Amino acid sequence: MSWQEFTALFVFCTAMSFSPGPNTTLATALAANHGLKRALPFCLAVPAGWTLLMLACGLGLGALITGVPALRLAVKVAGIGYMLWLAFKLIGVRFQLNPPGGKTSLPPFKENTPQMNISFVQGVLLQFVNIKAWLLALTLAAGWVAPGTNPGERLAIVCVTMVGFAFSSNFTYALVGSALRQWLGQGSRLAWFNRALACVLIATAAWMVTV
Repeated sequence: MSWQEFTALFVFCTAMSFSPGPNTTLATALAANHGLKRALPFCLAVPAGWTLLMLACGLGLGALITGVPALRLAVKVAGIGYMLWLAFKLIGVRFQLNPPGGKTSLPPFKENTPQMNISFVQGVLLQFVNIKAWLLALTLAAGWVAPGTNPGERLAIVCVTMVGFAFSSNFTYALVGSALRQWLGQGSRLAWFNRALACVLIATAAWMVTV
């Protein structure tokens, strides 16, 4: 891969990775509601899941999905459904921060209150129903992996590059959510923050209908 191609890859990955999407929204929400430590497994799951998706696209799964309308529709429906389910969970989150002194302005936590919690495995699987992740993987496969010789080497370069971007972008958003954590603990700020992030997920689901 020439330096011109790698520079274009770097710019493209920067724009795609740091623009808001389902992954960055969830990373922010997890850190804001549960702290940076609880968001870290998700930040690690995103590059792991995306790498598996990219490898699958490089081996022909992407062409199969795009070439079979029923499979493409199934991925889209699953992705839209999962986005809406996550938005529903996020709207219902009530989390008690327990600041120093034991006082909090948030409503008391109840065991039957829906919680926003995504495991590492769920974070990995989310990439396979994330339309933005699919578009990114397919674009990289067509624009940087397929052209020229040594497709295996090109695929490895793309995967290593995107692992760094996928982790750094989501971790950056998680840091923002964590930094806002104490401020969000006042009054109903956290609830409204969660609702705003849920609206981002709903808007993402609506966009997925059009692609």
